[in-house]
Amino acid sequence: MLGSVESGDGERLLSFETSGDPKGHPVFLLHGTPGSRVGPHPRASVLYKLGIRLVSYDRPGYGESDRLEGRAVCHAAADVEAIADHLSLGQFSVLGRSGGGPHALACAALLPNQVASAAALVSIAPPDADGLDWYEGMAQSNIDAYMAASDALDDGSEACLDRLKANLASNADAKANPGSLLSWLTPGMPAADRVVVGHGGIRGLLLDNYQTSAARSSFGWLDDVLSFRRDWGFEPGKIVEVPTMLWHGEHDTFSPVGHFQWLAARIPSATPVLEREAAHFAALPAVPQILAWLRDRARDRFGAVV
Repeated sequence: MLGSVESGDGERLLSFETSGDPKGHPVFLLHGTPGSRVGPHPRASVLYKLGIRLVSYDRPGYGESDRLEGRAVCHAAADVEAIADHLSLGQFSVLGRSGGGPHALACAALLPNQVASAAALVSIAPPDADGLDWYEGMAQSNIDAYMAASDALDDGSEACLDRLKANLASNADAKANPGSLLSWLTPGMPAADRVVVGHGGIRGLLLDNYQTSAARSSFGWLDDVLSFRRDWGFEPGKIVEVPTMLWHGEHDTFSPVGHFQWLAARIPSATPVLEREAAHFAALPAVPQILAWLRDRARDRFGAVV
């Protein structure tokens, strides 16, 4: 089901979709960067078998959702809450992959009474993570984008912002040629990621996701990158009540394993899972088992929460 709802501030429209079992446990799937509501997710038959009602939405500036200029990671909590209220969900879980990971953590930190369980897959850590060499082990494509974002935020000049825009625009035209984005990412991929992305089904889902992300503009991607390098608006260490899985591949070059280790050491309610032979895109086929974990932890905490 495709729908739209006013954001919590009443000034924007958010586009969302639901799939799976309408009577199942509700889980928000928060897409990667760039991404959209159609981001890779299990087939409806798998969701029915798991007893999951999946809710996905376009973050501001992506797909059909209106842009929120200057947004921070913490703004995701209010948007998720607005959609949950519209759907009368009560308690729900959140699952964020890659760029969706920080946004899932925001929901767990800021909505502890509504978020029954959470999972952040291959997530980065905050920009001010003490003791973390933020760029160590990171693919050059990500280093270039994040450094350009930091310069734009620190300098505040249009010239620095234009450099970031040019950096993203020159790497891929997700709307006209979504395959160019995968081509740009491929040089930074370890062998484990190339195997996953080379699977025809997953590759097709990724291409649909990237194309939908730029349906109206590329502002979603730009604003995501900027948001990851500014204050997130919450502390991951405040996630105490919500059972939270941190899932990571040891060979990840887009969100290096040091970020996972930093988060795991600071989130009191974390269940860290490190896959030794995996990298970044291995999080895609892992989603069904993580949905089951979220469902079970939600029931442990609140009973039947559908």
